[in-house]
Amino acid sequence: MKKEFAILLTVCLGTLYTANAQRKVSELTMVYDASISSGSKEPKLADAFDGHTKTIYVKGNMSRAELASALFSSATIHDSKAGTSVVLREVSGQKLLIRMTNENWVENNKRYDGITFANTSDTKTIAGYNCIKAVATFPDGTTFTVYYTPDIVPENKDYEYLFKNLNGLPLEYELVQGKLTIKYTVSKINLNPVPASKFDIPKSGYREMTYEESKKMNVSN
Repeated sequence: MKKEFAILLTVCLGTLYTANAQRKVSELTMVYDASISSGSKEPKLADAFDGHTKTIYVKGNMSRAELASALFSSATIHDSKAGTSVVLREVSGQKLLIRMTNENWVENNKRYDGITFANTSDTKTIAGYNCIKAVATFPDGTTFTVYYTPDIVPENKDYEYLFKNLNGLPLEYELVQGKLTIKYTVSKINLNPVPASKFDIPKSGYREMTYEESKKMNVSN
């Protein structure tokens, strides 16, 4: 009886510890460093994009994802409550503002629908956080790996469509896009309040277009 009680107590304490250790946050900033390989003998495209950074800002129902490299910059501002988004692009001197409805947002991210995450026994420490390695599987059977910490869970699960079903914060992951393999690794996590100005939409200086118009120009994604 004492042995059974001890086992039960251990299980309860373990569950309590997990619940206490996991922290839900409404605001955060993450900076990812990206490294890219093409598997080609002439990796000119990879070299051009290698070293770019990705910064995520989350504040309540608002999120902003920025990509910056020597060749281009973009920012996607998403309102998860309204379901609407604005994409800001700057390429070759052109500054574009693309407005997206909720239907546009879902369509643009439909390739990520149905992703499942399966934990493995592998772990490692990234930016001071203990991370679990998980294998993500797309509906078509293709996979990618992600290391995530279950210690931090954003309240806004729509800050990045790719990881809305992940029970934690992704700190390292690899994606294959065409002939490129992109590896993102977090270099900085900040849980301090994010300035509301990060989610302001420019009122001038950009050529504005709809999502449908941007698709015709192949600049929607």
